[in-house]
Amino acid sequence: MHKTSESASFATMEPLLYTEDPPGALRTSDRVYRALRDEILDGTLAPGAPLAEIEQSARLGVSRTPLREALSRLQGDGLVAARGARGLEVAGLTLDDVRELFEIREALEVKAARLAALRRDRGVFEVLREEVREAGERLATEASRDDFYAQTARMDAAIDGAAANPYLLSALRGVRVHVARIRRLSSDDSARLRSATQEHLMILDAIIEGSETMAAYATELHLHRSLANILATMRQDPTLPPTAEERHQ
Repeated sequence: MHKTSESASFATMEPLLYTEDPPGALRTSDRVYRALRDEILDGTLAPGAPLAEIEQSARLGVSRTPLREALSRLQGDGLVAARGARGLEVAGLTLDDVRELFEIREALEVKAARLAALRRDRGVFEVLREEVREAGERLATEASRDDFYAQTARMDAAIDGAAANPYLLSALRGVRVHVARIRRLSSDDSARLRSATQEHLMILDAIIEGSETMAAYATELHLHRSLANILATMRQDPTLPPTAEERHQ
């Protein structure tokens, strides 16, 4: 995930304590929240990184009150965790965390795909399918992860819109925060991105045809392969413990 220009400005700005925002301006705590969130999602702040108030408030150029508000929100998101009596840190990521995330992700995204197949505007998805196909062809010459994930976000948004279930979409938003975080751990080379593009096209074909069964199957297949790829990459880190399943084998 890209860091926003706001995040970049926080990293380079001269320290300046924000005490009050002009009417209508984004609150300081919101800006700090976005900056820290972006840094956690793109890996600038790695799992286990300490988030001491004094250091972070000085680095971001804010007072400790809006920083505490932002950290509290990030803790609620599951991106920040307590370090016992030592304050807060960026939440860790284990193989079990990723498996559990994909369990709920599969339940939600498969349901969204089913609903999209039943409720879709066919023309919208026909246009989207052509965009995905063209993006896949570009991967043959320029393996751009950024372009791929931007296209994936547009596809997710189209499926979400067609599903038209606000409760389902609210749950998906929470899950996708963590999905964005673990993406940087996967070794998505051009071959994997091309395979994922074909999986996306299968999902879109099923939605265009209005087949909820095939939409569900194609989504399950894509998530199964994505999980396998991410776990294979994470297992290269010798410091990560095995999964609960592996410990009981």
